[in-house]
Amino acid sequence: MTVPGEPKHSEALRLIKIAMGQLKKVQDMIENNEYCPNISIQLLAVISILKKANTKVLSKHLETCVREATETCEVEDKIEELEKIFELLERTY
Repeated sequence: MTVPGEPKHSEALRLIKIAMGQLKKVQDMIENNEYCPNISIQLLAVISILKKANTKVLSKHLETCVREATETCEVEDKIEELEKIFELLERTY
């Protein structure tokens, strides 16, 4: 659950900040002409963290917005939104 006064997506935000730090390291590695496989490994680490952040955002959406929609019987729009997201996920995973 969300702590009062804390952003709704605080865990996703924490992961994004980590990814940004890692991405800066990747930039430095590229600028310093470091070994290509090492750069690739770091890029994959960034991708992994961003995937985790996305999972956190979607989980929070289910926990809050979708749950609320089920309580008010307005589920169809939420299902359509999630179907679109799953289509995008299919292309990226």
